Amino acid sequence: MALISARTIITSVSLFHLTLAFFFLTNPGTIADQAIVYVIGEAMGMPYARSFENHSPPLALLAIILATMGISDLASLSLPEEVCLFQHWTTQAPIRLTVSLGLTIYAFLASSSSPLYSARQRSTLSHPSAHAFNPSYRPSTWGGEALKNRVIFAFVFFETFGWFWAWVTLREERSIYEAKKARRRNHMD
Repeated sequence: MALISARTIITSVSLFHLTLAFFFLTNPGTIADQAIVYVIGEAMGMPYARSFENHSPPLALLAIILATMGISDLASLSLPEEVCLFQHWTTQAPIRLTVSLGLTIYAFLASSSSPLYSARQRSTLSHPSAHAFNPSYRPSTWGGEALKNRVIFAFVFFETFGWFWAWVTLREERSIYEAKKARRRNHMD
């Protein structure tokens, strides 16, 4: 059995969304200034995003979306265990994992710090920030450039970690639940 239950992991992710929603609405600069965002951003060579220093309509919309996700996820946990964990979340967790993993990969591989854009004279094993100002890098024109910063990367990285953990735990708990259900059926017969 898992050390931490899937219900606890999903509750933690939901509360993480509500906390981020609060800070995006009240003071978005505190998120960009967090030490873990700085460390992950520097390690991956991601650029600092100045757009998180001030309030803006897109950040308010993001706060509303994160708050809605957090509240609806918490509300879904009040359903019966079989419906909540083994029907709803066994389909939601892999979908959310796939989306967050895709965004994580895009945020890094399409950014200026990506080793895909490295100049030939630089080693591919050098620090990612060594590739930050590549002459071969061309910014995206469709608005995807806003997704290539350390705040977005740290957020989708933690989302990927959280949903992978939830998905693995859900699979383990489901097999345990099915075994208990089969034992109860056998005892009744």
